[in-house]
Amino acid sequence: MKDFGGKVLFLDRSDINTDEIIPAKYLTEISKEALKQHMLEDLKLEGFEPDAPAVRDARVIVTRSNFGCGSSREHAPWVFEVNDINVVIASSFARIFRQNMFNCGMLAIELSEADIDSLFGHAGGDASVSVDFKKNSLTISSEKGSRTLAYRISEFDKALVEAGGWVGFADAKY
Repeated sequence: MKDFGGKVLFLDRSDINTDEIIPAKYLTEISKEALKQHMLEDLKLEGFEPDAPAVRDARVIVTRSNFGCGSSREHAPWVFEVNDINVVIASSFARIFRQNMFNCGMLAIELSEADIDSLFGHAGGDASVSVDFKKNSLTISSEKGSRTLAYRISEFDKALVEAGGWVGFADAKY
């Protein structure tokens, strides 16, 4: 199972689509590694620089609603995985993106809008998130303090993540 947690990249916008996560022109690449340098390069967000150290060092993304909308491509979770981002936290996800995260052994954590707002209260500094996968909880910490929140995940999706994704799950079960 992957390690979950680390430095947070705050993307303060709803409706971030898969073309902004990984532009369609790179979908012909045959390896995940070839996608790595193109993560979020077309993201439209004031002041956002895809090559900034905060982006390169991030292991967790905190964002708003309807994250991963648009195309159903698996390349969107893959580009996060190859950049060592294994947790995305939002108030809602596009259904297929969310399932693709679990299928890749990664966490797509849904929290209420109020809880997302509280996480954004830690933006602007050096925030990090630690995930207690067994207890279904996460803790955000920054110079502004810390807060622990519970999240829900179905038993099936939890089993996918524990197995490292769909392939590992299928190998163990079938």
